Amino acid sequence: MQGFPGGGDGGGAAAAGELAHLESTMRAIEVACTSIQMHLNPAAAEATILSLSRSPQPYKACQFILENSQVANARFQAAGAIRDAAIREWAFLTAEDRRSLVSFCLGFAMRHAGSPEGYVLAKVSSVAAQLLKRGWHDFSTAEKETFFHQIKQASLGIHGIHAQFIGINFLESLVSEFSPSTSSVMGLPREFHEQCHRSLELDYLKVFYCWTRDAALSVANKITGSDSAADEVKVCTAALRLILQILNWEFRCDSNGKKGVNVFSSGIRHDTSLSSRTECILVQPGPGWRDILISSGDIVWLLNLYTALRRKFSHEGFSIDCLIAVSARKLILQYCSLTGTIFPSDNGQLQEHHLLQLLSGIIPWIDPPDLVSKQIECGTSESEMLDGCRALLAMATVTSPTMFNQLLKSIRPFGTFTLLSTLMCEVIKVLMTKDPDEETWSWEARDILLDTWTALLMPLGSAAGIVLLPPEGVDAAATLFTYIVESELKAASASAFNDDSDSDYIYTSISAMDERLSSYALIGRAAIDFAIPLLTRHCTERFSRLHQGGGSFDPTETLEELYSLLLITGHVLADEGEGETPLVPIAIQRRFADFVEPDNNPVVILCSSIIRFAEQSLNPESRSSFFSPRLMEAIIWFLARWSQTYLMSPEESQDSSYSSKVDNMHQVQSIGSGRTVLRYFSEYDHGKTVLDIIVQVAITTFMSYPGEKFLQGLTCYQLLHALVRQKNICIHLVTLESWSKLAIAFANEKTLFMLDASHQKSLAQTLVLSASGFRDSEPANQYVRNLMGHMTTYLVEISSRNDLKRVAEQPDIILSVSCLLERLRGAASATEPRMQKSIYEMGFSILNSTLILLEVYKHESAVIYLLLKFVVEWVDGQITYLEAQETTVVIDYCMRLLQLYSSHNIGKISLSLSSSLLNDAKTEKYKDLRALLQLLSSLCSKDLVDFSSDSLEAHGTSISQVVFYGLHIVTPLISLELLKYPKLCRDYFSLLSHMLEVYPEMVGQLNKEAFSHILETLEFGLHHQDSEVVNMCLRALRALASYHYKETASGKMGLGSHASSLRNPKGELQEGIFSRFLRTTLQLLLFEDYSPDLVGAAADALFPLILCEQGLYQKLGNELIERQANQTFKSRLTNALQSLTSSNQLSCTLDRMNYQRFRKNLTNFLIEVRGFLRIV
Repeated sequence: MQGFPGGGDGGGAAAAGELAHLESTMRAIEVACTSIQMHLNPAAAEATILSLSRSPQPYKACQFILENSQVANARFQAAGAIRDAAIREWAFLTAEDRRSLVSFCLGFAMRHAGSPEGYVLAKVSSVAAQLLKRGWHDFSTAEKETFFHQIKQASLGIHGIHAQFIGINFLESLVSEFSPSTSSVMGLPREFHEQCHRSLELDYLKVFYCWTRDAALSVANKITGSDSAADEVKVCTAALRLILQILNWEFRCDSNGKKGVNVFSSGIRHDTSLSSRTECILVQPGPGWRDILISSGDIVWLLNLYTALRRKFSHEGFSIDCLIAVSARKLILQYCSLTGTIFPSDNGQLQEHHLLQLLSGIIPWIDPPDLVSKQIECGTSESEMLDGCRALLAMATVTSPTMFNQLLKSIRPFGTFTLLSTLMCEVIKVLMTKDPDEETWSWEARDILLDTWTALLMPLGSAAGIVLLPPEGVDAAATLFTYIVESELKAASASAFNDDSDSDYIYTSISAMDERLSSYALIGRAAIDFAIPLLTRHCTERFSRLHQGGGSFDPTETLEELYSLLLITGHVLADEGEGETPLVPIAIQRRFADFVEPDNNPVVILCSSIIRFAEQSLNPESRSSFFSPRLMEAIIWFLARWSQTYLMSPEESQDSSYSSKVDNMHQVQSIGSGRTVLRYFSEYDHGKTVLDIIVQVAITTFMSYPGEKFLQGLTCYQLLHALVRQKNICIHLVTLESWSKLAIAFANEKTLFMLDASHQKSLAQTLVLSASGFRDSEPANQYVRNLMGHMTTYLVEISSRNDLKRVAEQPDIILSVSCLLERLRGAASATEPRMQKSIYEMGFSILNSTLILLEVYKHESAVIYLLLKFVVEWVDGQITYLEAQETTVVIDYCMRLLQLYSSHNIGKISLSLSSSLLNDAKTEKYKDLRALLQLLSSLCSKDLVDFSSDSLEAHGTSISQVVFYGLHIVTPLISLELLKYPKLCRDYFSLLSHMLEVYPEMVGQLNKEAFSHILETLEFGLHHQDSEVVNMCLRALRALASYHYKETASGKMGLGSHASSLRNPKGELQEGIFSRFLRTTLQLLLFEDYSPDLVGAAADALFPLILCEQGLYQKLGNELIERQANQTFKSRLTNALQSLTSSNQLSCTLDRMNYQRFRKNLTNFLIEVRGFLRIV
């Protein structure tokens, strides 16, 4: 290789002309770098720099620039160009070229180690690391050892302090490159990175750790003993940072090279799900690291180093936040996270000793808590205290609660739980004095400590998910929970008259607080014997205060306190029920077992007191006095959360059918607290009464709190949805007079018609879903008819008005139509088999009316969108149940709808609009077209799931023909500009890909216009930035090509004329689909940028494309070969093309095995030729 392996002046024996050319190149790069800094013609400057990276074998010029340029940025760019060119051309560089490039980069960095331009040296070191990784499988063991010997000598300080820093910096870059999560893109398969990762872990990672540790040890004494050791501090900081990086390694092998198995010793956490908590990364090396990390004394040395540094923090040049101090603390935290097989099966003794060593050094950072917080408030940095909290979190994550508590008892008269509780109480005390909108250190400390409690209290170890805290842990939790509740009540009282709330305050109060309140609940459940009576006492006191005060005092503070209490109590009593029915918390199930009589059970007493209080909101006088909209929000939220767990529990309903008939005292006593509570609120006891109260309270929020959108939204989306989600509750709902009252009001009352439109949709869905409570379909369908009949009649009446066009634009008419459509959409979305018939009738009765409204409101985009969404919901819910004749009616209607929408070109975008109006118009059209695509997708489902008794084809209707026809109508409205909307783009290509994969035979029946549009959009999709869109297009091409190849192989037409080249009316020859996309796919794979994850899908498309157009493939291959001026390139490309279609016993049969073989062939082909093809 032509280059400068030895350094020197860079010119050496180069001829005068060559030297002049190198100097000219250097000057051009220098000018370009200066221009970018001065913002002078940056585009041209960037093009100049890019040309260096893209030019063939620019190594001599780059090395010349590195050795001779006086412009640091020019040297930086030259190093980058070496990297880009070498990675691209690696496959055809000689072994000597590869070695020389790595040696040059390492040598340059070492020779210039004292340079003040550290970013240039860091770049060169990074390039050396990347090139060493690229050739990891090419370099022999001896060659690697030669490189690493040089690095070892440098990192141990043999060549001076500056070279020592460079050696460590190189190792840091190397470890980063070999970790898959931080590796650079090289255009190589994932397997290459995995193999490099495994090899480095097995053969070198421990060696690098030892070198780095020795480097830190070599400079530590000078740092602690001198005030002028800046270079040594720099080296030590880099060493600590590298050790931290090694500990962050994704360990995958044990000491024997086998994949590690996470086997934990006694007392160590058995779950790793908590590793994602606040800045806590578990370190899980195998037993082979035990001597190096645990038994070596490194931890004691590190703690002593940091202790010495703490003494120097008051001196000039050092602070608690200096880089070396921060690096040391981060490393200490990582040692706290050690877990897994590195500890032997010795009943946790070694791990306990290890953590005790660490805790002994960390304690001064956080204890005593009051003194630490006072120092922070006086100006001391909070970073050390926060790191102490993170250390507790790490220890909590890797140990059991018992071991965690025992750690501190070895050196203090109290356990770790007591410290944790005291520390958090102090943090909360400070936090309560701060502005709640200001994220101070106490805010962050509270979150870390809450994560620590969560790590200790989340279910683990036991099959029943029970956490057994030591007695001291229970006491600590009780003390902390008491302080939390009192602090929250104090904060709520203080905020009662705060008028500085913004529009997001309500959402912040419930939604954003949920995670914090859930952590509070875990702490309360840890001391449930204490927490439930505490909450009962606080609630009872405030209920009494409201009633005793009458009108003689301002209840605002009490109401705010109740708001906070209801949220805390709701979290303690029940978990959220997103997606599933939550069970009674384990702590409540296990405790209060002695209280088998419900009237004496603390949980029953607490729940009943809150429900009775909620019932008082039904009294107009009490409602006007106490029940503000904000308090009602908390009540509704509590009832929604509580009812999902306790109200008419399905488990209790099943058991009560026989247990209620058995009078057996022993059986009753064995029920436990959880079962006692469930029994009390079951359908056989007080459940139906409570359900009736809840429904009445819900009605009150609609009738008595007009305009309270958030309150009504909570009622619709959380409370009522929670009720109808449970079938056993629906059975009783439909028998309640209060529920009938709600349904009648919804159908007839103007008050409910004034609800927010989205709330009306939700309420309609809820009311219809409740019909599943009827045991027979006929009463269920009649219920839906009664509920929705008035609305369909009203909509038909509006659409039948003679003066509709004149009055349609009136605001009250638009509002009425919009609300009706939202209600109908909500009802349609609630389709279930039992109510399917009535919902079909509901939609069928207004089909003509919707077409009339589509015509009338063609310029009212909001109404059109609601109309289309109703149709989508209705068709999607109905299509799989309909008989053939009904399906034909629905399909005919959908086609009329599509034609009408298309004929009016609703949402047509005018170029004369302003930019803001133009964007609004695009958004409106995007939403409409997405709805239409969803409609076509719903029709597709008929071919996948069909419950009808007769065949649709027997009636002369084909779903595939209908959907293709629908696409023909819709696609002209979808411009390439609109396909830039991600959701519309995905919906379109998802539908198109599905149709082409499932019904490829239909493509041959498309007319030229429709077929041409599909080709254009496939071409667009193949070059889309969203890899999922590209993947869908490749799947579509695979389906079409494989269909055509198989059909023609059996003597059939396949795609017919669409597969052939034809002349258009202008006489121009147009390629067939497979010729066109064979070129496009090869162009994409060989010359364009794409995600490596797409190679498999591209291979699956390319294989049948080649089989369909073998002649064109040979021609394209020959053209590529002939374009290569370099004989080496030409020979390699010829062999690679031959191997692509012949190696691995590839045959012309399109079966699973051949697809897999071709995938492997294509991967090897791209590795072999893509690099040099992109530069010639």
